[in-house]
Amino acid sequence: MDGIGELIEMFKNCFPLSFLFFIPIFIIISPVSPVNAAHEFAIYRMQQFDHYDMKIGSKMSLINMEARPLNAKMVTRRCVLSRLKEVTGAKYRELVEQKAGGLLILLPQNLSSLTTDAKEHLQSLESELLSTEDSSVPVYFAHETEDLTEVYEGVTGGTGDDAATAVEALFSSASANGFQMVMTGTQAKALSDFQITNIQGHLSGYGIEEQLPTIVVVTHYDAFGIAPSLSTGADSNGSGVIAVLELARLFSKLYSNSRTHAKYNLVFLLSGAGKFNYLGSKKWIEETLENVDSNLLSDIAYVLCLDTIGQKDSLRLHVSKPPKDDSPGGEFLKHLETVIGTFFSDVNFTMVHKKINLAEELLAWEHERFSMKRLPAFTLSHLDSHKTPERTTILDTRDRVNEDSLVRNIRIVAETLARHVYNLSSQGNMQLFTDTLDVQKDLVSAWLDHITSQPRAAQLLPKDASLLSTLEETMSRYLKDVKRFTVKTDKRDPEFIFYDGSEYNMSAFSVKPAVFDLFLAIAIGGYLAAIYFFVQNFHVLLGLFLKFSRPTVAKTTKVN
Repeated sequence: MDGIGELIEMFKNCFPLSFLFFIPIFIIISPVSPVNAAHEFAIYRMQQFDHYDMKIGSKMSLINMEARPLNAKMVTRRCVLSRLKEVTGAKYRELVEQKAGGLLILLPQNLSSLTTDAKEHLQSLESELLSTEDSSVPVYFAHETEDLTEVYEGVTGGTGDDAATAVEALFSSASANGFQMVMTGTQAKALSDFQITNIQGHLSGYGIEEQLPTIVVVTHYDAFGIAPSLSTGADSNGSGVIAVLELARLFSKLYSNSRTHAKYNLVFLLSGAGKFNYLGSKKWIEETLENVDSNLLSDIAYVLCLDTIGQKDSLRLHVSKPPKDDSPGGEFLKHLETVIGTFFSDVNFTMVHKKINLAEELLAWEHERFSMKRLPAFTLSHLDSHKTPERTTILDTRDRVNEDSLVRNIRIVAETLARHVYNLSSQGNMQLFTDTLDVQKDLVSAWLDHITSQPRAAQLLPKDASLLSTLEETMSRYLKDVKRFTVKTDKRDPEFIFYDGSEYNMSAFSVKPAVFDLFLAIAIGGYLAAIYFFVQNFHVLLGLFLKFSRPTVAKTTKVN
């Protein structure tokens, strides 16, 4: 009994310290792992740029708020977490009206695994989001992992919005696990003095260079999609870049031999910011074609632009004005039809005539930049229209390109150019690019792997980007006078303003809602009150316990 009394006195006089002594033990035996209380993952921000008075994307970029599902009743100042199939343009506009704090869309790990309907849904969503101007709701994308699936299920499973009564909703909210979404980084800022890079090289024709006609082969190297860091543009326009590099390689072999040195100058141009109204071509025209010291470009036969030629069994020659039969452009068209009809009869070829709409701020095709300067120009593509979403989607990945189709289309362009510059109309069915002079499929495949290994959004390609250095170095192997032209937009009235901050890290911290703190405070208060009452009145309780636990002495009755 003395030992029990001393123990009681210890708890009575040193209760706070003794209580804290047991807290670490409770934490150790707790089934909840602190490691699972936080998840970190990469997120990719939606496009943000200004085009004169049109502002695309959200001016806000930081998120530090509670996560809520898309169907939650209260999303103001909340980060809405949703899967791709749940988000629509109408839902996004509702979030804007309700002043949501942010939208995080979960994408599958492999976009190529999406069904046809899911791909169409994503392309439609991209178009609708990019048509919403000056939104206050930042939009982010993330590839769904096991951790993010756990976060998503935790967020969607405990809102209490479906509860039948207010009391049920209160208890449901208190028992649920919420997540606080916190991203690291700084507020996105405009990229001041952003420079656009063009890479040019040429092959001089046989004779006096300045007196020879010139054919210009152009393609833009940047890609576009809803998120810059997810835009690899394998077909649009990685296929065009690969085609230009292969054409430069093939014709450099022909021009290095005196017997096959044609009387045409060939200029190859890789232009920047093509997805932004072909800004690189515009600056190149201003800097080169309007330069009186540039004799090489004084006599241009035509400009051939290559855009999205990496799949399908069809080719379209898009023109602003149909070329005359006796013009160089008309001759190119005839040679193109002859080459396709003779050697590639499985390809469906059509010329598409579309006038330049000067009322529209954005041009349809790259050749229109040159046509506006009264230069004969056209664009070769497998697309029927410039409005197709295939040119501006993050679905344009490596597996989307058909290598056989791309190799075949490069052969078609090479044979057509060769027939023109060498005047091979009378040579019958002679095919020039065969055997060792053929398009190398292994090289095309390697270029596809390299070009799609990193995003190529215009704002992610500064003048010192490694990709530009690789392209310049490759062109230098085949062409002469390879130059890199770096130009800036007009500071006083820039056509486009780009912003940084395309990729961030976000952490999802497991937290309880505020109502849980109320329940917890009440429970802790009641628990401490019960412990205090128990300790203060332990002697009374002990006395009662001893009283009822004493053995009963049986009384005996004496019988007379």
